[in-house]
Amino acid sequence: MQSDKKELFQTLNRRGFIKQYTDEQIEKILSDKKVIAYTGYDPTSDGLHIGHLLTVIGLTWFQKFGHKPIAVVGGATALVGDPSGKTEMRKMLTIDQVNENAEGIKKELSRFVKFGSGSDEAIMVNNADWLYDKRYIDFLRDIGKHFSVNRMLTMESVKLRLEKGLSFIEFNYMILQAYDFMHLNKHFDCNFQLGGDDQWGNIVMGIDLTRRINQKEVYGITYPLISTSSGQKMGKTEAGALWLNSEKTSVYDFYQYWINVDDKDVKRFLYLYTFLPEHEVEKLGNLKDAEIRDAKKVLAYEVTKLVHGESEADNAIKATEATFGKNISGDIDESITTNLDMNRLNEGLNIITILSETNLVSSNSEARRMISQGGVYVNEDRVSDAEYKITKDNIVDNNLIRLRVGKKKYHILRIN
Repeated sequence: MQSDKKELFQTLNRRGFIKQYTDEQIEKILSDKKVIAYTGYDPTSDGLHIGHLLTVIGLTWFQKFGHKPIAVVGGATALVGDPSGKTEMRKMLTIDQVNENAEGIKKELSRFVKFGSGSDEAIMVNNADWLYDKRYIDFLRDIGKHFSVNRMLTMESVKLRLEKGLSFIEFNYMILQAYDFMHLNKHFDCNFQLGGDDQWGNIVMGIDLTRRINQKEVYGITYPLISTSSGQKMGKTEAGALWLNSEKTSVYDFYQYWINVDDKDVKRFLYLYTFLPEHEVEKLGNLKDAEIRDAKKVLAYEVTKLVHGESEADNAIKATEATFGKNISGDIDESITTNLDMNRLNEGLNIITILSETNLVSSNSEARRMISQGGVYVNEDRVSDAEYKITKDNIVDNNLIRLRVGKKKYHILRIN
């Protein structure tokens, strides 16, 4: 742990974490005393994806500088659904689904922050513990009276949904999250809330409610909502979200996402998603042309190590080298490998057939289109004919054949 708290705000600011904050004195507050800061995670799924990763790393930075994190699993608020950043209502979940998802999130968060009973060790709580048993009329009388509907309607998270339709149950979400902040302040002495910038309105409401009921000053910091240089939402892939759970997104695919980021994003992502010293990030981020590949390798390794551990990150490198190297050898990632009987090559195997079988394309028409555009390769040899047949002559090292579609989609055929 770092004992000097004075650099936390500036560290976060230099690295690109801070989008908005609620008080000009926040830097001084973080420097002068130990704070207790929370981030909430609604268990709408059984795990976290890389859209959550920035907030998790933010909590970790707070702990590194000697502050105490609280991770709040929203067992109750997930039953309502946060409208922030959404264009339509979330799917309603059952209580059993929410509880099961909450357990998965708890397990994943423990990889990043140290939990325990120490003064700077994190704790994890579930807002179901204080919201489930609330009596509706009492809640309206005691809490609802502090909220102005007119003010709530000015919040971006609400305004963006009004045109599409905002349900009454979702409209209540802001009140529930504000109550969380007030409750955490009262019972855990929590005085900071951290979250994505789409949570700004919820954080401000929580600060106001805490001031009214607890007569305490609390604060908020929001992080930018991260997108790639192309404007794509962070972590969005053709296969869907990029999960932190290796059973949902393989370690190999996770590593490949980071090593294939756009050159323009490398420096920014090194600052945000690794704990590398700033001078090292500057050195790597300023590499140009072919050398930027070295910076991408560091990015991919560091993020994979952070999420999955050093051993798994090492294995991802080995699998990548084995799969994409000049010679195909060593450990190969089984998730992109298909066993193929030698007999199928005797008369030749149509390229479109095997591209479909290995899910490198979604349809035969896509396969033909990619071939006509020069985007299909067998062992780095471009295929220009849709009638091309793979034969025994295509077999290279260790009875393998390598297929590639575009720049990033690979598959290995292991010939038996």
